[in-house]
Amino acid sequence: MKITKARVIVTCPGRNFVTLKIETDEGVHGIGDATLNGREKAVVAYLEDHVIPLLIGRDPARIEDIWQYLYRGAYWRRGPVTMSAIAAVDTALWDIKGKVAGLPVYELLGGASRDGVMVYGHANGNDIAHTVDEVGRYIEMGYKAVRAQCAIPGVKGTYGVAKGTMYYEPADSALPEETVWNTPAYLNFAPELFEALRIAHGPDIELLHDVHHRLTPIEAARLGKALEPYRLFWMEDATPAENQEAFKLIRQHTVTPLAVGEIFNSIHDCRELIQNQLIDYIRTTVVHAGGITHLRRIADLAALYQVRTGSHGATDLSPACMGAALNFDLWVPNFGIQEYMRHTPETDAVFPHAYSFSDGFMHPGDLPGIGVDIDEELAAKYEYDPKQLPIARLQDGTLWNW
Repeated sequence: MKITKARVIVTCPGRNFVTLKIETDEGVHGIGDATLNGREKAVVAYLEDHVIPLLIGRDPARIEDIWQYLYRGAYWRRGPVTMSAIAAVDTALWDIKGKVAGLPVYELLGGASRDGVMVYGHANGNDIAHTVDEVGRYIEMGYKAVRAQCAIPGVKGTYGVAKGTMYYEPADSALPEETVWNTPAYLNFAPELFEALRIAHGPDIELLHDVHHRLTPIEAARLGKALEPYRLFWMEDATPAENQEAFKLIRQHTVTPLAVGEIFNSIHDCRELIQNQLIDYIRTTVVHAGGITHLRRIADLAALYQVRTGSHGATDLSPACMGAALNFDLWVPNFGIQEYMRHTPETDAVFPHAYSFSDGFMHPGDLPGIGVDIDEELAAKYEYDPKQLPIARLQDGTLWNW
């Protein structure tokens, strides 16, 4: 079997997605997600100009060799554009291998380690009462775990608060929206939110919270300590982690579990965090961390240190990525949880899929490959719409971490 064609499909059924489709001389094709939120066209160019010409004529079964070829052969290693492009190829090749074998990808990885994949949803509110109600709504839908975000009184544009009731999409303007951030107000407010959530919903529901890189290490330590009485499942992205040692300070002061990694691209971005047991969950994902092949290496390293997976799964990842992630999650021994933000009906129609949700858990289904395909004719009806993520500034105008 040889690769005969590969092409990039860009579609926007409510938000932009980039998909790589690889075809073979035996009529078997595979797809992989290549979406990089707000920088989609950079990955398109990388794939079309620098990757696709290298694939033609190669044996799609040689997944590891092709991964190494694209990673080492580029000389310029790592980075979100390169690793998203490699991930798209890698996922498509696993999809092809599964179809040839007649098996879902999780069976090729070693079979299921569990019956289902626990997922968490996103409850967002304009105030505490609204957030309490939204968490309750997710509990009624069957979720066992819910991420809670809430607008902070007097702070414009708080991260995580959706403009709609179900679908949160922060990339919503051609030029970045500017939001304002106030750390002291947030630190005073967040414990009040989780106190109210525990009073309303009891001790059993798993609660998560995303700080979104807004705090310094000592501020994050203060927040983690303040949230300890409310037993969070995790506190996510407490501080920027380019300096992995920053998490040492947080760890010294709180036992609130820590999760990080959705913007990481390789095992090197999280190696010290894992080896020094500075985090409890690693959130690297299929599309931004080099595909299933590389994500498996990260998970294997994490397993040695009792760090569990908790892959990013927001709506900026297409159903192709979700299908791949769920196959990975069902297999990986040190699984923790999977983020699950529901796509719009338009997106679901463009990407027909086998995965399903029931009573707080998901399953990738048993179709061969990743269990997701793309309707190219329908995808063509949704033209690319340039959108960028917001930015944040402190009240004095200083650019901050969004």
